[in-house]
Amino acid sequence: MCRPLAKFICIVTLLLAFAFSSAAQPVQLKDAAILVSPSVPSAMQTTISQVLSEEIAKRTGIVLKNGDNWPKKRTAVVALVLSSDKQLMGTAVPAGNNTDGPEYKKEGFRVVSSVSAKGTAVWIIGADSRGILFGAGWLLRNLTMGRNLLQLDEPADIASSPAYPIRGHQLGYRTTANSYDAWTVAQYDQYIRELAIFGSNAVEGIPFHEDETPSPLFTIPAAEMNIRLSEICRKYDMDYWVWTPTTFDLTDKAKRKAELDMHEGFYRQCPRLDHIFFPGGDPGDNHPSEVLPFLKDLHSRLIKYYPSAKIWISLQGFSVEQVDYFYRYLDREKPTWLQGVVSGPGSPPIAETRYRLPKQYQHRQYPDITHSVRCEFPVEQFDQAYALTLGREPVNPRPFAFAKTHQTYAPFTDGFVSYSDGCHDDINKVIWSVRGWDPQKDVNEIVNEYSRFFFGRNDHALMSAGIAALEQNWKGPLAENGGVEAAFSFWKKLESGHPELKNNWRWQMLLLRAYYDVYTRRRLVYEQTLERQANQLLAGVRTGNVKETMDMALATVNKADKEPVAPELRKKIEELCADLFASIGLQTSVPKYKAKNYERGAVLDHVDYPLNNRWWLADEFKKIASMKATEEQIAALQTIALWEAPGNGSYYDDISSVSKGPRVKTISYDATDVAWWDNGFSRKRLSSQLFQNAPVLDYDKLEPGARYVIRVCGFGDALLRVDGVRLSPVLYNKEADTFKEWIVPLSLTGDGKITVTFDEPEESNLNWRQHSRISDVWLLKR
Repeated sequence: MCRPLAKFICIVTLLLAFAFSSAAQPVQLKDAAILVSPSVPSAMQTTISQVLSEEIAKRTGIVLKNGDNWPKKRTAVVALVLSSDKQLMGTAVPAGNNTDGPEYKKEGFRVVSSVSAKGTAVWIIGADSRGILFGAGWLLRNLTMGRNLLQLDEPADIASSPAYPIRGHQLGYRTTANSYDAWTVAQYDQYIRELAIFGSNAVEGIPFHEDETPSPLFTIPAAEMNIRLSEICRKYDMDYWVWTPTTFDLTDKAKRKAELDMHEGFYRQCPRLDHIFFPGGDPGDNHPSEVLPFLKDLHSRLIKYYPSAKIWISLQGFSVEQVDYFYRYLDREKPTWLQGVVSGPGSPPIAETRYRLPKQYQHRQYPDITHSVRCEFPVEQFDQAYALTLGREPVNPRPFAFAKTHQTYAPFTDGFVSYSDGCHDDINKVIWSVRGWDPQKDVNEIVNEYSRFFFGRNDHALMSAGIAALEQNWKGPLAENGGVEAAFSFWKKLESGHPELKNNWRWQMLLLRAYYDVYTRRRLVYEQTLERQANQLLAGVRTGNVKETMDMALATVNKADKEPVAPELRKKIEELCADLFASIGLQTSVPKYKAKNYERGAVLDHVDYPLNNRWWLADEFKKIASMKATEEQIAALQTIALWEAPGNGSYYDDISSVSKGPRVKTISYDATDVAWWDNGFSRKRLSSQLFQNAPVLDYDKLEPGARYVIRVCGFGDALLRVDGVRLSPVLYNKEADTFKEWIVPLSLTGDGKITVTFDEPEESNLNWRQHSRISDVWLLKR
């Protein structure tokens, strides 16, 4: 028997018909029926019944029936009871081994199979209603399901409770999102259910849209949808958070009051509301001396409707003075209306925040799991070809990378609500949710459960391996990564073997990545080969054939457009993008699918972005054609021809290119090292679109006694040192894409090696877009 607890302990019991056999035999569930004890809260009676029966029916065709009494015969039963019911209709509830075990902790559960006189049972013992839901989620993730097949492959006995109390994701119904704005209420309901099945307990909405115009894809008005999100959270007993900045001047009393009234009007309508998150300075420019009194007033409006609801604030964008003011305020006022601090992009270091924050306040992470470049956790050593085509919001399964990220930062927090702008990061959400529950859970096991639940039992292990392969596609120089071709062949075989998944949007997303990656690699190899051929032509330019040489070189690189590689892959990518817009509203194009802008996942619009410098060459050739002196034209063409191949004994590095910067020792974590000019359609030289602010380069095997010159291309200042010695330039142009040069003293190259570094200039008064940057570095032997 279960011992009585101070708090209710809910139990979902799955009882099933099972012939007397060895305990090691599979537990058959296909004849299950559902019984609900009256003592279970009515909302969860309905919710759990729906979750179990509907998810099983989708995958098996088996419909679990509802019943009122314990069956007299050996038929399968799903029963929901409270622990105070020491028996369920004559059937004993199995006692736990330890009343201090995980199933007795908040949100914890135990799943155990047992045999009694009434039959074989699988019990889901929850510490509370959420424990029931998470226990049901565990069961669903571990069932073997197929057409007319429903079983546990082996007996179960597992007890678990979450390591972190906050495990949620932002699902803002707003124009900025690349898919959420096209969702129906039913799609939100299903997605939130699936997040709960994998251990999430919170959803964050964005009811106030920073003056955004309504999305043309909205299925219902935004105000209505945000209320419906609150209803869905109440249904699944998930916390409902609201992300709400203030972008006006809080000293404006009229606007301040109007903002408070607007919030109260929203609070009044919400069926459930637990937390208000105010991003301090992202966006917003108010000093915390104005923000904190405003939040106190906001809390007084909030508790009229939700007495236990609290306020959170992030210190994003705050200056050192503003951060210090905030902590002094906490020490002086000790506000009880404040629940805690959120750490997100642009916040002070997460460990520092936990150290400075008084213990009575919680600390929540706001991790950016949705972006790949210009973000909090950019893909390390992302090949330029991906950065310029897949861009900021592609389908981005990064299970192993984000498991490490969670492992690094989670110990300083009470959990997370992730920053997400679309369903493209679906696998990352699951990784964070499951690792937030169990930080030691093996990543391969998580991805395997994901594949098994969403794609079925057949080949789910292979599908998991395919997901891992897609993450590997993004590692290192793309042209050298033969694994991209292998991954594509692997996914092609999976695709042909599983036609039943054709309309599954998660499946469509993974296929899109497999096709897009290999198409990009084949384009890269082909187009870079064309450019090398063009450079050979330019290197042979002579007096009298300047125009002819430029025409031939341009015709060579333009074969990328006139004789494209792999058009069949290009066609398939377009088809998958159309399928994804139809299935889940994924907006991969601005003109076709109404993406808000080209940075918001518009991968279809960039699928053919040049991976050689043909646009730049066309523009440069026009400039060269206008030069009056033939010698000047030839010199300019020679510079282009030898840009990446400066000759024996000389070296070239494209600073932020993993394939063309072998001597670069630094990796930029600045999140702005991949430029975004002209909506992603810049005609600038490709190397200039990646950069670092203060790179470090090592050179060895230099010739003692030889004279070397360092040349730099970039923008603004370049405060160069060689072996720690600051050198004075002999050429110093600060305009974009111009050159600077320094002569290296012979005393520094005598040992055959040098280290080149750059001091970062003081530019805190400038917008980051105006900061000095370095894109190309040469060491030229004269």
